[in-house]
Amino acid sequence: MNNGLMIVISGPAGSGKGTVIKELMETGDFVYSVSWTTRAPRPGEVDGVSYRFVSVDAFRERLGEDGMLEYTEYCGNYYGSPRREAEAVLESGKNLILEIEVDGAMQIKKKFPAAVLIMLLPPSYAVQEARLRGRGTETEDKILARLDQARNEVVLMPEYDYVVYNHDGGQIACAEDILSIIRAEKCATARHPDAVTDYFAQDN
Repeated sequence: MNNGLMIVISGPAGSGKGTVIKELMETGDFVYSVSWTTRAPRPGEVDGVSYRFVSVDAFRERLGEDGMLEYTEYCGNYYGSPRREAEAVLESGKNLILEIEVDGAMQIKKKFPAAVLIMLLPPSYAVQEARLRGRGTETEDKILARLDQARNEVVLMPEYDYVVYNHDGGQIACAEDILSIIRAEKCATARHPDAVTDYFAQDN
């Protein structure tokens, strides 16, 4: 059985990551990576779905055994993507989706070079701003902070393998673009190092 692919999807607020990933998950070929965190659950969050809520000691133990693909510490809490669970998914032949920030993506790129990094973007910065304002759920300061953060995220686009634009109402087309990338990646010669030997071995 061929291993699945590790798919890292990043993008600024307003890029529609959640909606596009939902479309991908409905194809049945993907498993969503549930991050670990040491913070307390918020109302409505479910352990094992929203996050895996663990103790600081449990998280640090994983870190000590190189058990995280990436991690960060924010406001006194740890967040990270568990390595053992990720490898189990890939070995099963399923594709693993990680929705993470650019810093975490760069960590994964170093530890797992075979990962496919995709930057998901709105059509333009102006569209991103319009989407954030259109939500009507955040203060002006929060909107400006998200837009400022986007500037820092998008400049790292050259470090990614692909960029995919999510046009308004185009989440299905956007998901199909990502599926096309995955199909192409699975046919890459670099992922079939034994292809020549296996080809001729079939004559025996």
